[in-house]
Order: sequence, then structure tokens, then C-alpha cells
Amino acid sequence: MKYCTLPVLLCLLLPCNLDAQKLNNRVTYVTKAEIAPIIDGYKKDACWKSATWYPLNQKWLGKDYTQKDFKGRYKLSWSKDVMHLLVEIKDDILVDQYEDPKKLWWDDDCLEVFVDEDNSGGNHQFNHNAFAYHIALNNHVIDLGPDEQPHFYDDHITCKRRTKGKKSTWELSFKLYSDEYIDDFINQAVELQANKKVGFALAYCDNDGSKERENFIGSEVVEGEDKNRGWIDAGIFGTLILVDSK
Repeated sequence: MKYCTLPVLLCLLLPCNLDAQKLNNRVTYVTKAEIAPIIDGYKKDACWKSATWYPLNQKWLGKDYTQKDFKGRYKLSWSKDVMHLLVEIKDDILVDQYEDPKKLWWDDDCLEVFVDEDNSGGNHQFNHNAFAYHIALNNHVIDLGPDEQPHFYDDHITCKRRTKGKKSTWELSFKLYSDEYIDDFINQAVELQANKKVGFALAYCDNDGSKERENFIGSEVVEGEDKNRGWIDAGIFGTLILVDSK
């Protein structure tokens, strides 16, 4: 009988260990919308009435904050071609200090949507294994490309934000692209279906008037001291499982 050497045994075990580590993240079941929502910044659509609110309350960067300063929550749904996201943010001050949308975009108030189409985890800092979409107050969508430079991905996301007083409602739909995505090329979005698993996290950059953001607040529990890893490591994302409407 032949025995595996240690390197071979580790190679055989490693994928299982990585998958188990991914499964330790939060799993959320997302119900298909019988009728896709109209992206208008209102939460009147049928799919939102039945969807569950999830908290946006994990401090990834910054000092402790109060609910008077910030409070966030979100809902999810999906259709054949896109994911749907409804976000409600209570923020006492909205800051958009840079005219150039590609300059220090993370230091303005913005919503950040992290998406890993095949839920594979892994590094995505300068590749499209996953996306870290920064959605500015003017709806520009920015992420880093393989050339290590910021790019607009406005055509990936349809977004409408409505702000009344200190509460902003963000409603958006976003396409999913595989890790074979190529910038400045015609890419086909992935068609969605029940039982598909998608890596996902949500975050908000909160600036109350400083040169840099004061807080970065996410949806997922991230272990360790360095919690600002979502823009590099898709392994910290939660897992969405798409299910048919009841």
C-alpha cells in the first residue's frame, strides 16, 4: 500500500479547509422577486415588503460611533439578470469633498458593495476575482482594475438615492460578472438562478467633515486586528444563497 507524502496530503486537504473556512461566514438566503423592483429610491416594491432587514453594524475602521452618528440596514432580492439591494442609512452629515471622483473616493461618504460572483474567496486587490464597488453620492461606481488604477463601473450598477433629513435610502440593482471579466471589453453578465451561491458584503464609508473618513462600517464580522480587508480578500465576504420565491 502506498501512502501520500505530506505535501501531497496537504494539497488534497487544502481545498476542503478553505471551503470550511468560507462556510464559517454568515449565510443569507435571498428570495427571488416575482416582479423586479423599480429602481427609484422608494421601498414600495412588493419584494421589499417581504424581504428581511439585515444590520450594517460592524466597525471595520475608526473609533466607536453612536447611533445618532450612524445607523444602517439593508435588504436583498434577485431577478434573472441582476441582484437587488435596498439600503437605509441614517447619517447626520454627508460629505463629498473631492470634485475628481477618482481621487481618494473612499474618504467621502459612499456605499461599498463587495461581490464575488462564484463565492470562491481569495485575493481580488488588483484583479476581478471579485469587485469592491464604491458608489459615490453622485452614483459614480469606482473600483481598482488589474492595472492598479481606479476605473468607472457605472454600467454594472443602477442606483437611486433619496435623502430626507438625516436618512438616505439607496436602491440599486447590480450585475454579476465572472473572474474572466476584462476591462474595456464587452463582457457578458452571469445569469442568476436558484441555489447559486454569491460572495457578498456591504459597507459604508462615513465622513463627518474630516480629510479622511472617520468610520468604515460593514455587514460582516471580520476576525483579527485588521478588519479593513474586504477590498483585498473576498474570503471575508458572507455567502448569499439564491432561492425561488415561495
